Amino acid sequence: MRGPHNIWRLIRTGATFERTGAMKVVLDAFNAPTSLRVTARVLGWPFKWLGLKGDTNMPPVTRALTALGPAYIKFGQILSTRPDVVGEELANQLTVLQDQLPSFPHEQAIKTVESELNKPLDQLFETFSESVAAASIAQVHKAKLLNTGEEVAVKILRPKIEKAFSKDIDAFYLAANVIEFFSISSRRLKPKDIIKHFDGVVKGELDLKLEAAAAGEYGSTSAFDKGFSVPKAHFFYSSKRVMTMDWVEGIPFGDIRSIDKAGHNRKILGQRLLEVFLRQALNDGYFHADMHQGNLKVNSNGDIVAYDFGIMGRLDKYTRRVYAEILMGFIKKDYRRVAEVHFEAGYVNSDQDIDAFAQALRAVGEPIFGMDATQISMGKLLAYLFEVTERFGMETRTELILLQRTMVVVEGVSRTMHPEINIWEIAKPIVQDYINRSIGPRALFNDLLETGRVLSSFGPKFPKLIEGFISEKVNKDLKSHRSKNTYTKATLLVAGVLLALVAVLLVNTITVNININ
Repeated sequence: MRGPHNIWRLIRTGATFERTGAMKVVLDAFNAPTSLRVTARVLGWPFKWLGLKGDTNMPPVTRALTALGPAYIKFGQILSTRPDVVGEELANQLTVLQDQLPSFPHEQAIKTVESELNKPLDQLFETFSESVAAASIAQVHKAKLLNTGEEVAVKILRPKIEKAFSKDIDAFYLAANVIEFFSISSRRLKPKDIIKHFDGVVKGELDLKLEAAAAGEYGSTSAFDKGFSVPKAHFFYSSKRVMTMDWVEGIPFGDIRSIDKAGHNRKILGQRLLEVFLRQALNDGYFHADMHQGNLKVNSNGDIVAYDFGIMGRLDKYTRRVYAEILMGFIKKDYRRVAEVHFEAGYVNSDQDIDAFAQALRAVGEPIFGMDATQISMGKLLAYLFEVTERFGMETRTELILLQRTMVVVEGVSRTMHPEINIWEIAKPIVQDYINRSIGPRALFNDLLETGRVLSSFGPKFPKLIEGFISEKVNKDLKSHRSKNTYTKATLLVAGVLLALVAVLLVNTITVNININ
């Protein structure tokens, strides 16, 4: 339940960061200005005694996040992939949040499996191990199917995790409301919409039946991605709180030393991960949106194996085209075109100065080129981009939040493989290939075919729709003595529909001829 009672949750968050020593570490990591440091410490120190103690064996920030709960841990997982933003030391400390958290009791795991799958454990699995990995939402056990002998991974949600997440999300909603109330300039960023999006993503992650379905779809769309694989889901051994998939042997992406020892080429792995993500986002419009090191392995063949499909992203065709044109504009340093795309898509209001916006984009883009990743301060770059978007009144695009966040994570993971990776150099051929196929005469023809297909599916309903429209307009306008105009409009409508049908027939005829030839 959202409301003022969540003020306590927010106070305790600050108090916990202060008590564990995490406040200073975070402020230092983000190079916070003096004013923010003073404000944070002054507000946090009096409530220090109210903070959660956490596990004293953990480093300060990890200790605070694990004490506060699963939603906070999720944010920590994201930061663990950004050593360029939070620093190498803090990023390394946060990697334990990916799959090395304390597990819940084995007996509770067995009880959940038997309850969810409606059978005793020994009638399902020949063997069932202790927890082999534990994260913020669930833990994983290695097992062997009784019927087939296949080795599988059984993922089980933590007890009462739904309630714990709900409490965190409620506090986040309150924080968003407070921010919007006190900071008018923040409203364009739509804090409440961002939390609403995060809320929806998390709820999807808490239903493992949906995750199993996502794994099946993702396995199908990524089947032709060379050097990348997805384990198969076993639907008859899955439910809302339990999911069973093929067991995957491999080295975790975060274990750099073992990857080197096995002789894998980290540069190739980093590049491949970026390439796969970009191709899936642009070509399929369906991508893995939680690609941190804890959800990736390298198998003995050197292939990347992805798992944990609770958070997946989708992009419609139009958004993908806009995204591709913006990327290509930056790659070609055509900042005028980047600005035009923002205006055409409605991302920036038409009353803004397009030339000034293009110039501001140049100031953001130019530092990227001619440098390797180690020379670029992503924190400063993002901070400047934030200033630019504020200056031109751009609102947060909630449909792109997941894409932007995943791109940041994937880039960070790739750089742990190879620090000198340049995302723009890798993106150029992929984006160019997508644009060649999706923008131009051929793409226009395909769009017409799709439009024709949609219109033709409504063909049998057109007569009734036209009759209903005419009757409604005639009856309405007779009362106001304007029947002549009504017949004119109705005639134009009929003519328009007939022209649309002719276009459909023409497009279908062309298609048939193409197929025959």
